Amino acid sequence: MKKQIHVMVGVIWGQNQEILLAKRPEHLHQGGLWEFPGGKLEAGEEALLGLSRELREELAIEVTRASPLMEVKHDYGDKQVFLDIWQVTEFEGEARGVEGQELRWVPLSELEQYEFPAANVAIIERLQTGETLL
Repeated sequence: MKKQIHVMVGVIWGQNQEILLAKRPEHLHQGGLWEFPGGKLEAGEEALLGLSRELREELAIEVTRASPLMEVKHDYGDKQVFLDIWQVTEFEGEARGVEGQELRWVPLSELEQYEFPAANVAIIERLQTGETLL
C-alpha cells in the first residue's frame, strides 16, 4: 500500500483579496506547477503548529490567524497526498521565497490562469464559490 503524505496547505489571503501562490521547484514532484504554500506535517505535530512551521520555513511569515477550510485526498499514482487546507487571514512579516521559489499574489478571479497540481483543483473550485471568504 502506498504511503499517504499529510500535507499542510495555506490559502494565504493578502490585501485586496489576493492569494499567495508559490511555484514548485522543477526537480520536485509536480515541479514547475503553482501551488498554495505549505508542506509535510511531522509525526505527532498538531495541524496548526505544522502549518505555522512550514510557512515560517518557506515564506518567513508568522501565522497569527488561520482556520480550517477543507481536506482533499488525491492519488497521483506514485504517491497519495492528504491535503489539510487552512485559510490564513492574518500573518506577520513579508512573504518571500526562502527556498528560492517564485511567489505571486494573485486575485481570486485569475487563479485559473495558473497551472496547479491535480490535487489543488478542488481548492480553487471551493474558493471560486465564494463560500470561503471571511
